[in-house]
Amino acid sequence: QVQLVESGGGLVQPGGSLRLSCAASRFIFSVNVMGWFRQAPGKERELVAQITTGGTTMYAESAKGRFTISRDNAKSMVNLQMNSLKPEDTAVYYCNTAPYAYQWGKGTLVTVSS
Repeated sequence: QVQLVESGGGLVQPGGSLRLSCAASRFIFSVNVMGWFRQAPGKERELVAQITTGGTTMYAESAKGRFTISRDNAKSMVNLQMNSLKPEDTAVYYCNTAPYAYQWGKGTLVTVSS
């Protein structure tokens, strides 16, 4: 059974940091590009960052210089370190393969507000 379980969200002030984590089923994690996506209220889900099995990363323009994606292949986990957060980063964050291919998890809510 495919599982994607996100955690680490919360309420943070503008300029603050959060670290998101995603535990993925090993069979999808080990051979796929993994990505972090987000969906803000009233907007479509978008890819924020992705990382290959070899560690090559790509970021959306909105995330460059502020977010860092990493993966722990031994633990089948992918992380997203988010710094200098802005109110427009407020969204539910999800992980999946990139492009997405599996059922979405519940996501983790990130709220950036003073």
